[in-house]
Amino acid sequence: MPPALVDSHCHLDFPQLAEDRDAVIARARAAGVTRMVTICTRLRQLPQVRAIAEAHDGLFFAAGTHPMSVADEPMVTVEELTAIAQHPRMVGIGESGLDYHYTAESKAAQQESLRLHIEAARRTRLPLIIHARDADDDMARILTEEYRAGPYTCVMHCFSSGAGLAQAALDLGFYLSMSGIAAFPKSESLRAIFASAPLDRILVETDAPYLAPPPYRGKRNEPAYTVHTAQVGAEIFGLDYADFAAATCANFDRLFWKAAA
Repeated sequence: MPPALVDSHCHLDFPQLAEDRDAVIARARAAGVTRMVTICTRLRQLPQVRAIAEAHDGLFFAAGTHPMSVADEPMVTVEELTAIAQHPRMVGIGESGLDYHYTAESKAAQQESLRLHIEAARRTRLPLIIHARDADDDMARILTEEYRAGPYTCVMHCFSSGAGLAQAALDLGFYLSMSGIAAFPKSESLRAIFASAPLDRILVETDAPYLAPPPYRGKRNEPAYTVHTAQVGAEIFGLDYADFAAATCANFDRLFWKAAA
């Protein structure tokens, strides 16, 4: 059996994965990806996401409103999120965050939504899952302000921002998650950011169906391909693949305590 690995962030409810979802999950397990967290990005899609997690051993879910969807969805409430968090397979809050690349016009609403998600993470003790794009300064400021108001745990999902935001997150005790972007040939500066981070703060993910690592870049991503990102992670940290996989699994268990092995 290959070393166990966790895909800490994927979207198994998305239509690109719907037709052969069972086969996708089976391929992941054959590759050693024994656990997956599938992310609900709009609360109206929660029934489908929850059902996928309930139907498969080793599958868990997180729920929130994606920042790019904030303008099109009812504003989430802390009470909604804390109620959903009672489900045994609900293991994280989000993904939430800030995206000024495509949706800067809704930045005020995104910031309000982010603070509500942080409060839910605080109350439930579940990790906050953050999406950040072209919003490094505001993201670092809000995460820090809110942490000073009351601690919470967090992972910077699919981290591809600058070194300043990485350090701000690490200074708060947060985690950085490595996606297929870290394996792209031109991502030297991003790999350098990961290399400077403590190994015990690193997770791996696919963000499937997006951002497939080489040799599948440009094709549909799926959880089995976490292996290719983890192989690059092992090279970054100068470790054998099995040791890197074990380290990221231990990190996942520490942060996503409801999904711990």
